[in-house]
Amino acid sequence: MHSTEWLAKLISFDTTSKNSNLNLIHAIQNDLAKYSSISTRLTYDPSGQKANVFVTIPAMNGNAAEGGLILSGHTDVVPVDGQEWATDPFQAAVTSNRIYGRGACDMKGFIAVVLSLVPEFIQQKLKKPLHFAFSYDEEVGGHGAQVLISDLKEQNIQPAACIVGEPTDMHKVIAHKGITNFRCLFKGRAAHSSLTPQGCNTIEYAARLIAWIRELANEFKQFGPHDKQYDVSFSTITTNQIKGGIASNIIPDTCEFMFELRNLPEINPKHVLQKIQHYIQESLLIEMQQEYADASIDLVPTCTVPGFSSDKDSAFTRLVHALTKDKPTQKVSYATEAGMFQEAGIPTLICGPGNIAQAHRANEFILLEQMVLCEKFLRSLVLDFEGL
Repeated sequence: MHSTEWLAKLISFDTTSKNSNLNLIHAIQNDLAKYSSISTRLTYDPSGQKANVFVTIPAMNGNAAEGGLILSGHTDVVPVDGQEWATDPFQAAVTSNRIYGRGACDMKGFIAVVLSLVPEFIQQKLKKPLHFAFSYDEEVGGHGAQVLISDLKEQNIQPAACIVGEPTDMHKVIAHKGITNFRCLFKGRAAHSSLTPQGCNTIEYAARLIAWIRELANEFKQFGPHDKQYDVSFSTITTNQIKGGIASNIIPDTCEFMFELRNLPEINPKHVLQKIQHYIQESLLIEMQQEYADASIDLVPTCTVPGFSSDKDSAFTRLVHALTKDKPTQKVSYATEAGMFQEAGIPTLICGPGNIAQAHRANEFILLEQMVLCEKFLRSLVLDFEGL
């Protein structure tokens, strides 16, 4: 199938992260089954309702495990709830120069291009294996990629490099920030608001921690470290959700909020967590327990995606740079699965079709010319990679 046909087929599967992606995965697996040389391997989430597929086109000498290139993409998409779409988000709408649909650019467009090139890759009689890694749950923490990468280690599959095809307008991205999401739960004591001293007001204590976190964010902004190659040059930390209380005349006994750290790759999120925990344990909780001995504050990281920074002088980076003719130091503030592959010892870069500004919004689209550029890039990359 042509890449646009593949994209229309992929968009038709509602793989919002809350749903199963198995229909899409099985469609890919069934199509590739017609090639006797190709192997596919599935790894599942704990429920068995979501799967990664790892595809291998072996080298002509039979090597399927060492020295190959991975083309990586995620199959899940973000919700369309509350968005006003001009067309059905799960039916591709094609114009003269665009394809609309949820996931069109983030990132089913890349997967569609990869799959459309399979017949060409097979005819090339590869000197090194070529792999596709299509994962689940990237949008909610990269859980699928973690499972897939662990499985590669267990199977002793040792790829030499990876391209993550997130939408970058086909520019090469060499670094991105990490993300850690935190859940903070306060437990105090309820009381009638006319008897304030008998209660322990969790909203008020949560507000103090939120204000303290904001001061920490101000320190990052003022003192850095800074890297001006990012659109936001410093690490950021923001409180984005909060809930607590049941009535205007009841002292709230619970309050919960969520905050997010987006750190430069050189900042260890564990150190930030330790700093926050120190404030909680050595100051805030002590005061809280003076009011109510059983008061508690639980702070738990709920999702961590590592930061990513590639070796800009490696042979793989130089090859991709030569193919894209791109500036060598582009960095982004959003996160991808690239950091996970890099941590696993697989040199990685990000380069894919579509513009990140279109991702996650109503009427998401990808330009057809971007898919053409991606086809040309991947053809050249797979061919030239054999010379590394």
